[in-house]
Amino acid sequence: MTLTHPSSSLDVTGTGPFDSAPFEHERVLITTGARSGLMMSIAVHSTKLGQALGGARMWQYDTWADALADSLRLSAAMTLKNAAAGLNRGGGKSVIRLPMGTVLTDAQKRDAMLDLGDAIESLGGAYMTAEDVGTSAELMAVVAERTAHVCGLPPEQGGVGEPADATAAGVYASIVATLESLFDSRAVAGRHIVISGLGQVGGRLARSLAAAGARLTVTDVNLSKQELAAELGATWIDVDDAHRTSADLYVPCGLGGVLTERVIGELGALGVVGAANNQLAHRSGAAHLQERGILWAPDFVVNAGGVVYLSQAGEADADLDAVAARVDAIGETVARIFADSHEQGVTTLVAAERLAAARLGS
Repeated sequence: MTLTHPSSSLDVTGTGPFDSAPFEHERVLITTGARSGLMMSIAVHSTKLGQALGGARMWQYDTWADALADSLRLSAAMTLKNAAAGLNRGGGKSVIRLPMGTVLTDAQKRDAMLDLGDAIESLGGAYMTAEDVGTSAELMAVVAERTAHVCGLPPEQGGVGEPADATAAGVYASIVATLESLFDSRAVAGRHIVISGLGQVGGRLARSLAAAGARLTVTDVNLSKQELAAELGATWIDVDDAHRTSADLYVPCGLGGVLTERVIGELGALGVVGAANNQLAHRSGAAHLQERGILWAPDFVVNAGGVVYLSQAGEADADLDAVAARVDAIGETVARIFADSHEQGVTTLVAAERLAAARLGS
């Protein structure tokens, strides 16, 4: 079954993942892959600034509705991310739902990517995809067999590769800006930083922070990451203890929704700045963080380095030094948001949303 909805005026009401929120997306495609049999949702939130850009996530979900809800949330966040980063791109996201416990073979992954390519092609250029959680540059090359609306392909195939280095660089710049706001110093050396999640971005970030002299406490659901902790001289702790640890910064680099009301109430860090998308379990969390005196750098600003890289490095005659400078400037944007939040008496979330809204003209 394929369902499309080109309207932006539908109200999705009722209980469950949608919480009676107004439907603001331009278009949502829900389809079952002809080859893979997997449900996938492609959500195009906005093309106001240009073609929607956002990664393809392949992950396990309890239900198809959970996968759909994730695509809606993530695509809306991509609109904010791309606008705040100054890109002429809209927001979109692909989510491929794996039933719980599913492990795909290489052949099944290929089928899923071919199905995704067909689905993206059917949108007529409204949306461009790239790698995300559960996918890779190599898998994007398979998508490219069915559509031209994909970026982040392997360099040997003419692409710019995975954006994890750029994402990590943007998070690092945001960490420096957050430290400066908290301590009036940009020095990383000697600061105690807790990193939760040592994947593609979190692992790179841990290496950079360790090289700069930070004192690291780290964790990951994948226990093999203890090898990286030992290599860096970092302290390893249980995942459930990470947010409670007294530290200068808590850096979430796993999946979203980590900042629940309970977690915020138990946070032991003075600031939160990380790569994870949609960190707030509820919007009210931004105010709760502010009430506790914890400085939160909005995730859709902090983790924009990857999308900046994908959007600009693939352009003809791209200046990679200029792209790197654009990624590093994410720290300046974070500092501006902190200043706006203070001057306007609003949360950092509202300040960041106003920055994005100014570009969107809304």
